[in-house]
Amino acid sequence: METAATGNTPGKTPLLLLPGLLNDATLWRTQLEDLADIADCQVGDLTRHDSLRATAESVLSHAPQTFALAGFSLGGYIAQEILRIAPQRVTHLALLDTSFKPDSPERATQRLAQQKSVRMPGTFHGFGDKLMRSYIDASRLDDAELVDTVRGMTARLGAEVFLRQSRIERVDGSEVLRQWRGPALVVCGQNDAITPLAVSEQMAALMPQSTLVVIPQCGHLAPLEKPAEVSAALREWLRPERGQR
Repeated sequence: METAATGNTPGKTPLLLLPGLLNDATLWRTQLEDLADIADCQVGDLTRHDSLRATAESVLSHAPQTFALAGFSLGGYIAQEILRIAPQRVTHLALLDTSFKPDSPERATQRLAQQKSVRMPGTFHGFGDKLMRSYIDASRLDDAELVDTVRGMTARLGAEVFLRQSRIERVDGSEVLRQWRGPALVVCGQNDAITPLAVSEQMAALMPQSTLVVIPQCGHLAPLEKPAEVSAALREWLRPERGQR
C-alpha cells in the first residue's frame, strides 16, 4: 500500500482509497486529512500489475478484513473487481469520476497507440497540455499549483507504470453494481471529459440506494480540483447509519 494505518482505531471506519491512472496518494491528500477523525485510511497501490484481477488481489492482500471502498477513475474498475472477488469484505462503496463500461473498440485502439508512443525514447513527460485540458476543468488550467501537482504525480510514476495500467482491461461492471446492496455513493465533476456525467448517472441508476453527487465547475480530477466537496460527500457516505446492511 502507498499509505496505511497502523491498525483499526475503535470508532473509526477502515477506508480503502484507490487512485486512478498515474495517480499516487497525492490524489487523496485532502481526504486523508479531512477524514482522519472518522476513518482509518489506506491508499491502495495500483502500479504493480497489468490486469484487473492481479491488481485487485494485490490490494486485497494488504487491506483490512472489512473496509469502506472508494475508487477513483481506474480505481473504480479495481473497486468493481474487488466486489467480484470479496464482496463480503466491503461495507460501503463509492465510485468517483469512473465508469462501469468496457472499453469501446475506439478507446482500446487509442490505448494501444498511447502505449506505442510511450515506448519511444524520450517521449514520456507525464500529462502534457492536451491531456491536462481533458483531465481538469477549463477554469483551472491557469492554476499553477494544481497543474504542477498533477504533473508531479504522473512524472513520479513514469512510463512503466503508465504502460502497466494502460494494459488493464476495463470490463463491464453493470452486473456487479446491480448486485451491490450496501451504501453507495457516485461522485462526478459536472464537466468531466474523461468519464462524462451521463455515465455516472447510469451507474447510480444501477444502484437505486446510491447517492449521486455532481460537483459544479469540476473536471475529472475531483479529489484535487474540489477537495472540500469530495471530502464532504465521503463524510456523509460514511455516516454510521449508512453502514447498516
